[in-house]
Amino acid sequence: IGTARSPSAARIKPSLGELGAPAMKKSGEDLDLEGVIEKCLEARGQKPGKLVQVAEGQLKALCTAAREVFLSQNALLELEAPIKICGDVHGQYHDLLRIFEYGGFPPD
Repeated sequence: IGTARSPSAARIKPSLGELGAPAMKKSGEDLDLEGVIEKCLEARGQKPGKLVQVAEGQLKALCTAAREVFLSQNALLELEAPIKICGDVHGQYHDLLRIFEYGGFPPD
């Protein structure tokens, strides 16, 4: 995933609050979570190596929001079967998309 410096990115309130995290604006830009997800999914069905342009401010806002979510959650999760567990994909984005296609995308 590449970055594009775009100061004109849409300023839309994130829906990340539904995941239990507050809306983040520490990076100076509101997170457009749905827009970032749509951009990332542009690589679906394409050859590996397709570049996807996400504004730098959106990536910073996403990282900040993700950090807050991770810090707010317990380190131990009690899960119920059946469950699919996947290891580290080592930055291979197309492998991650294939895993989602096989096991299902996270719920909205």
